[in-house]
Amino acid sequence: MFQNMGVYDRLGRVIVGLVLGGLYFAGVLQGTVAIVLAVVAVVLIGTSAVGFCPAYLPFKFSTKTKS
Repeated sequence: MFQNMGVYDRLGRVIVGLVLGGLYFAGVLQGTVAIVLAVVAVVLIGTSAVGFCPAYLPFKFSTKTKS
């Protein structure tokens, strides 16, 4: 699988994912919103871990710099 995410894109996703996960585990978020945002956090961290975002494919978008 090729990567279509740059360093700053991946870093931003990890930071947002960790913040959302921290809010979830701290009990700040509750109910359905907590579950939805926890899933979003997992997706953000997962996509940044592999460097591939499937949502970028239909638009042929990439934040990865050509080297």
